Amino acid sequence: MKTLVILTALTMANLPAVAIAACTGHDEQSASSCKDGFVWDSAAKACVQQTNS
Repeated sequence: MKTLVILTALTMANLPAVAIAACTGHDEQSASSCKDGFVWDSAAKACVQQTNS
């Protein structure tokens, strides 16, 4: 029982490190990351300045 508690505590303590390692290094962008005045261009896969016509 004591070993199970220790292993569970160690696992729980390391979960944030695993989550950070899984999420770093992404260069992906989406429409929600475009700043004001820019829109998502799916063909270019980038934010482009919105033109008023």
